[in-house]
Amino acid sequence: MHPLWPQVQAFHPQLWRAVCGYELNPAVREELLQEVLFAVWESLPRLREADMLLPFVLRIAHNLGASHVRAETRHPSPVPFDEALHDVADPATASACACARTQWLFEALATLPLNLRQVLMLQLEGFDYQEIAQMLGISAENVGVRLHRARARLKALSKEESTA
Repeated sequence: MHPLWPQVQAFHPQLWRAVCGYELNPAVREELLQEVLFAVWESLPRLREADMLLPFVLRIAHNLGASHVRAETRHPSPVPFDEALHDVADPATASACACARTQWLFEALATLPLNLRQVLMLQLEGFDYQEIAQMLGISAENVGVRLHRARARLKALSKEESTA
């Protein structure tokens, strides 16, 4: 076993959130997470700087998620949002309002195009523009543009729902 594998296992919540941003179907989501973990396992020997482990594994997760979305768009299989199956905050530890916001965010993220979804999900994980740019291989300015567009779409979705 690679010496960094226990640390990778500690990043399971971040990897799970990344996978949830790309797939709503619970069974396919589990398969995607397994693919991500396998890819991380295979790639660990190529990691040069151990302190860059989280960006390294999240880049793998987002690249596989993006590939998954591209493949699915060729053969779309619509999956309705199922509150009982989708990950939402634990009602015992969060208020009803927070649970509703989390559920809405997962639904809204699924409607965003891939390039906007990626940057927003990485920012929600706490990465700054430069880190996101390095992970995705784009400029920091492009990260800013994509985040602005993603937020604008989320605001528009929010306004649509509040008027409906």
